[in-house]
Amino acid sequence: MTAHDYLPQDLDQATLIGRVFDPAVGGPCIVHLRGDHLADITAAGPTVSALLERDDLLSAVRDVPAARSFALAEVIENSLSGQQDAPHLLAPCDLQAVKACGVTFARSMLERVIEERARGDFRAAATIRAQIGNAIGGQLRDLKPGSEAAAQAKAMLMEAGYWSQYLEVGIGPDAEVFTKAPVLASVGLGAQIGILKKSSWNNPEPEAVLAVNSRGLILGATLGNDVNLRDIEGRSALLLGKAKDNNASSAIGPFIRLFDEHFSLDDVRKWEIALRVTGAEDGYVLDGASSMSEISRDPEELVAHATGPHHQYPDGFMLFLGTLFAPIQDRDTPGQGFTHKTGDQVAIATPQLGRLVNTVTYAEEAAPWTFGIGALMRNLGARGLLGGT
Repeated sequence: MTAHDYLPQDLDQATLIGRVFDPAVGGPCIVHLRGDHLADITAAGPTVSALLERDDLLSAVRDVPAARSFALAEVIENSLSGQQDAPHLLAPCDLQAVKACGVTFARSMLERVIEERARGDFRAAATIRAQIGNAIGGQLRDLKPGSEAAAQAKAMLMEAGYWSQYLEVGIGPDAEVFTKAPVLASVGLGAQIGILKKSSWNNPEPEAVLAVNSRGLILGATLGNDVNLRDIEGRSALLLGKAKDNNASSAIGPFIRLFDEHFSLDDVRKWEIALRVTGAEDGYVLDGASSMSEISRDPEELVAHATGPHHQYPDGFMLFLGTLFAPIQDRDTPGQGFTHKTGDQVAIATPQLGRLVNTVTYAEEAAPWTFGIGALMRNLGARGLLGGT
């Protein structure tokens, strides 16, 4: 594969920004892809968060002179091979909060309800799946969450004994929005992604991720892997943080594609996000997909649930939109379904964004997260990029 295999197919029409960690300056540089080079446009920022606040965002990105540049092919290669002592890609966000929405697809929501009720018994799952279908008359997929029809369907399911926390957020009036990772903790292209050693049932979650500024404006999109520990979340909803937020458990990238004359939120609404997991030792291959056309709540609605008079984000936020993907294919033990093994390569792709690739390891063994907000501010200050003392 070449560097262009990780980029949009319509690359000549894409406005891509990202972050490169440069050991020469000991910190990140904001970059804009120009031809076969990544132009350093940190002077327009100096953070991605600040850049997305600019009213002249597109012209600032396109027209600011490059302080220097990095060869795209070299940066991609360094990222994929884990060369931390050379320029490599980071997650393309920085000071933004990293938020995520769950249970946003009716089909995957049903599987969660079924798993909750079946307690891992796949023979029972088939029966429960049919019973739920009979209880709601097959109408759940077309329901608008929070509508009168959705309330009626929920009442029918409760009467049949199928109330679930997943149904509550899947078709109820309130969306599930949670904090996926601390600021600056997400990893980028080529980095390892972490699962806990204690987890024996986990999976990737291929998702679209929106870049939203402090005013609630959706300015671009990228790809994300909302790594999930299904056994821990399944034990209790109160363990969601333990299931979702661990070292290296949030992957975003490779770049943010900004909305412009060639790309908009309407394109995101049509995405087919492909997933492939390839086992390093057993040769196992899992293919999956998530179709944004089947999302139950529109992306703008999900953003409205996350921000507004009830909640502000002065540095903006990145929002995972949820996934349709819920693997049930057995990997080893019949009836156990899919779970990760260390060394798995996870590739998430869509034509308008490119490909995000990461390798699974244990969160306890992934590179520790040490470069936080304080480190970033000290580095930018030492480089004279903060404009004051």
